[in-house]
Order: sequence, then structure tokens, then C-alpha cells
Amino acid sequence: QVQLVESGGGLVHAGVSLRLSCLASGRTFSTYALGWFRQAPGHEREVVARIIWSGGTYYADSVKERFTISGDTTKNTVTLQMNSLKPEDTAVYYCAAVLRFSFNLHAASTYDYWGQGTQVTVSS
Repeated sequence: QVQLVESGGGLVHAGVSLRLSCLASGRTFSTYALGWFRQAPGHEREVVARIIWSGGTYYADSVKERFTISGDTTKNTVTLQMNSLKPEDTAVYYCAAVLRFSFNLHAASTYDYWGQGTQVTVSS
């Protein structure tokens, strides 16, 4: 079992930054990758960024050059630094972990464990 707890969401104005953190506990050594997803009302859950512990990151086109994902295996944390936030970034953000290699790390269905989510609201 892997437990994930997100923190750092909030209500901000467009253009500012937020930093989300995901603290993993349990069998964290068994995870292959961690990802950040988001879900806005009326929309499907979509991948924002993901990091593979052995190396490699991915960003959705909508957040490239604005968001940065990083991981610290010593602290079992994954951070999502979000800069230049836009109203369209408003969503519940979820941290997720997958235990094994997959060719489809962009799909929410691939992931084995999820956090409870943290709300990010960006006003114009």
C-alpha cells in the first residue's frame, strides 16, 4: 500500500505561483512513477506532469514552460511548482502513484494509488 497526501492548493490571482506537494508513505520504494493530474468540473481527469524515479519527466502541452515537477526520494515527496497560473488551471489536483512500468503513463487508469486532491482556484 502507498498513501499519498497533497498539500499547497489555494485561491490565487492569475499570474502568481503555487507550489503543490505530495507526501508518499508506505511502500514508496515500490513505486515506478508519480504523477500530478487535475480535474475541472465537467471535465475528465487529465495528466499535468509525471516523473519516473529512474529518470524522465513529462508535461502536458498546456503547462509546459510554466510547471515543473520534481521528486525527492529521501523525503518521499513530489512537488509541482506552478508559475504564471491561468484561470484555466483551476481544478482539483491529484497526486498519483504507479507501481510498474507502463507505456501509458498519461492515463489516469494506469495509476494504482491516489491522494485525496487539493483545490487550486485561479481568478482572473
